[in-house]
Amino acid sequence: MKVEQIYTGCLAHAAYYIESKGEAAVFDPLREVQPYIDRAQIDNAEIKYVFETHFHADFVSGHLDLRKKTGAEIVFGPNAKPGYEATVAEDGQVFRVGDCQVKVIHTPGHTMESTTYLLIDEKGEQHGIITGDTLFIGDVGRPDLAQHVVSELTEEKLAAHLYDSLRNKIMPLPDHLIVYPNHGAGSACGKMMSKETTDTLGHQKEVNYALRADMTKEEFIKELLTGLTTPPGYFPQNVLMNIKGYESLDEIMERGTQPLDPAAFEAAAEESGALVLDTRKADDFAKGFIPNSINIGLEGSFAQWVGEMIPDVKHPLLLVTEAGKEEEAVTRLSRVGYDNTLGYLKGGFEAWKAAGKDVEETRRITAAELEKQVNAGHSPMIIDVRKRSEYDSEHLVDAVNIPLNELNKHLAEIPKDKPFVLHCQGGYRSMIAAAMLKQRGWENFTDVDGGFDALKETGLPRTDYVCPTTLL
Repeated sequence: MKVEQIYTGCLAHAAYYIESKGEAAVFDPLREVQPYIDRAQIDNAEIKYVFETHFHADFVSGHLDLRKKTGAEIVFGPNAKPGYEATVAEDGQVFRVGDCQVKVIHTPGHTMESTTYLLIDEKGEQHGIITGDTLFIGDVGRPDLAQHVVSELTEEKLAAHLYDSLRNKIMPLPDHLIVYPNHGAGSACGKMMSKETTDTLGHQKEVNYALRADMTKEEFIKELLTGLTTPPGYFPQNVLMNIKGYESLDEIMERGTQPLDPAAFEAAAEESGALVLDTRKADDFAKGFIPNSINIGLEGSFAQWVGEMIPDVKHPLLLVTEAGKEEEAVTRLSRVGYDNTLGYLKGGFEAWKAAGKDVEETRRITAAELEKQVNAGHSPMIIDVRKRSEYDSEHLVDAVNIPLNELNKHLAEIPKDKPFVLHCQGGYRSMIAAAMLKQRGWENFTDVDGGFDALKETGLPRTDYVCPTTLL
């Protein structure tokens, strides 16, 4: 039995491919399915099943396109109610893939249909568990997402189910089993996941806080719910797409990769009300961009920040990209359900500028320049858009913390009548904030090139004390 983890770093997502005797199965595939088809062709294998551990919130799965292209059978665990043809398995049901077996273990808690799949090799020996969002390395799945779709599924109820699933279904399994989770560090589906993407179950029993042997249900619920951040707004919309179905990626790619010259691009924006999404690097965007466009660069956690900053996955989008990056941008948007891309600017921003269209820019300063201003007695307001945990760890004295994903909630607290400075850790997130503020009419601000990494090289005072200017 071959078991292969296919990891996608920008989403901190792991899909799995298994193969035995010319038959294969894929677990929790991403939206673009050709890589899984290509992988099976290398083994001269037929993809027999697409197993889903649950209805995902942080990405749109590729199960429907994979079934369409290969004829594979889609399998969900108990309680699932998909709006399309699929097998809803029973707890304990076994599926054969070549000479190996996949056993269904119903583990509700993250969601009510959440299921773990036990892999049994050709010798009949238990090899590992594909746990979805039930068990991560160092963490377990957050139980507060389902209530955004089904209100009566409170986080307390789901946490209680998760406690029972872990104690009664997962922890009794042999220690040698390899744990194959759906996500690693950086995913919003947990709060303290390890950078490691696999481990043995026995080691997780020793180090994972949620698997502590003497933990009561009440202690588990309290520890699990403490410190959860607000989930991104696109999560419930992705869940519904995974439940109800969605448009084929082939159609989305054909529409989204239409080249539009500057005149056609401008006309499309006016007619459709589309948001112009500029995916270039922050430095390039700062030097010139289309008025009212926003910048979320492809080189960072692109899909996650699109999901955080653009509330409606159905909102029409027009793209400005670096040359040759158009397909990548449309693909990565589709992974999180943003399927309504109407095309891209042919020739990029340079073509727009050459056509004599209006352009804007936003000012960036170096950390050294900010230090000179402060030392000269011209201290501007400093807004740190990093996560609260980053800010709490270390920040500039008197800096105000407004996390990027909370920016829209705190616009009234950002001055228009006096200058301020934005920074994040390296400059990626602060440029997203700068573009958003520009779009909403702010002008009197600058962005720190290099962010906090550069600021730490200056003599500006820093502290790890959470100062009173932190916005709660």
